[in-house]
Amino acid sequence: MKLVATSLEEVVILEPRIFSDERGFFLETFNLAKLAGSALETSFNQDNHSRSTAGVIRGLHYQLRNPQGKLVHVARGAILDVAVDIRVGSPSFGKWTAVELNDENLRSLWIPPGFAHGFCVLSPVADVMYKCTTVYDPSDDHGVAWNDLAIGIEWPVAAPVVSPKDMTWTGLTEDRKDLPRYA
Repeated sequence: MKLVATSLEEVVILEPRIFSDERGFFLETFNLAKLAGSALETSFNQDNHSRSTAGVIRGLHYQLRNPQGKLVHVARGAILDVAVDIRVGSPSFGKWTAVELNDENLRSLWIPPGFAHGFCVLSPVADVMYKCTTVYDPSDDHGVAWNDLAIGIEWPVAAPVVSPKDMTWTGLTEDRKDLPRYA
């Protein structure tokens, strides 16, 4: 497994070694021992699976009291996976990075605690799997507007499908009281 840097230092792509033959393929999506000494030397407490259709945008989500690190992988289809640094005081506050994850490149994306996460479905259907470092707590659910002009994410859809809840999130400003602090 190879770690590939992104434009945000803490956000990392995991590029697997894929073993293919006439039957199909095999790969490891996570191996703690092989990641010893890296930022991904962590434990996971919850696995999630979401299925979405073309043009869906989910996010930008985060938890504040129980921040989640997420390791995102696509089992079917393709997404543009996005991480935004929302840590007040961070040198990269408000910056974002995006990576296409799909069932052909089989990459994963590590999004550490303190970052908001969202994705846009590029294929007719996408099954997104993600491991989380803490369990989801509905009372700790927070978000940032997916279309915040100050962040300027270049979503690849003109008319996205967005949940009513994701339409309620506000923009990212350093004076928000519900943001993590940079340590």
